[in-house]
Amino acid sequence: MRIKLLIWFGILISTTLPLNAQTFEESIALASKKVEMAMDSQLLPGIAVSVYADGKMWSDGFGYSNLESKSPIIPEISRFRIGSISKTLTAAALSRLYEDGAIDLDANVDQYYTGFPDKGNPITIKQLAGHLSGIRHYQGNEFLNSKRYENVQDGLSIFKDSPLLFAPGEKYSYSYYGYNLLSAVIEQVSKMLFLQYMQDQVFSPLEMLHTVPDYPEKIIPGRVEFYERKGDVFLNAPFVDNSYKWAGGGFLSTSTDLMLFARAHLDYTFVSEETFDTFTASQKTNAGEETGYGVGWRTANDRFGRHYVGHSGGSVGGTSMLMIYPAEKVIVILLVNCTQANIGNLASEIANDFIK
Repeated sequence: MRIKLLIWFGILISTTLPLNAQTFEESIALASKKVEMAMDSQLLPGIAVSVYADGKMWSDGFGYSNLESKSPIIPEISRFRIGSISKTLTAAALSRLYEDGAIDLDANVDQYYTGFPDKGNPITIKQLAGHLSGIRHYQGNEFLNSKRYENVQDGLSIFKDSPLLFAPGEKYSYSYYGYNLLSAVIEQVSKMLFLQYMQDQVFSPLEMLHTVPDYPEKIIPGRVEFYERKGDVFLNAPFVDNSYKWAGGGFLSTSTDLMLFARAHLDYTFVSEETFDTFTASQKTNAGEETGYGVGWRTANDRFGRHYVGHSGGSVGGTSMLMIYPAEKVIVILLVNCTQANIGNLASEIANDFIK
């Protein structure tokens, strides 16, 4: 009888434990298998992965940074186009000015920068950073822009004469170019060039040693090759010059650099908890509809219903995902050197493997 009771008790314990209550090493094995399956199913050239959970970090590289030389992905070294995660980095720069009292998020843009034409409706800093401004997104082949823009003001020329799509606050409409204007504001307020301010106030303090502007003509050690896929065939991605959109999508980074960035926000060592909550809180339209976007941060629930904040990124030759789970203290970062990889669900599945 005692043996039967012990067996029954063991069965009860095993069935009541969470299914994902495995060790950190077992979580790594599960996640690695999912990354490999995604690479096979989507025919991806390479992926850098960094995960923080349970006070530990795991980083690994899968596939190749260069298909011709078969060079491996090294998370600490391999620099990818991070696309719109650049907006979250820019938001970090803005948060510094906000905490210093140099910028009021509810103030109008023209209070800080007067070089943008009057559109008949005032735009607040918060609306600008939350895609509520009415400033347009890409048109035509602008995503493949290969022209060099020497400074932030030159980049404004692409869209500054375009009319607003709607009155600010009326609706949510994603806009890369809103962040061009935001970078001009940051320059004006900080009295520094935007790229220098990013280096001095974000990258250097966080020791993000491998995060740099994506100058195509420069020799940048570790920069991966950029690919796109046509059916089952890889092609080199088209040449682009991302100087027209530094703030919104022009940076290179590594998964480990982005982990430093994410950890500093999760632990409130970069900005205060109050500031982080302000920047990650979903904004609302004038009609009170939630947008799911704060100030440079998306805020949403993943496929398992867990809340996260972060950003995705899509570049010519790059796809990226950064997800922070504040309640679970888990971070997942994925970087791929290929256009339009489908990694959103993969990131949430990896997070699920590590959440106890």
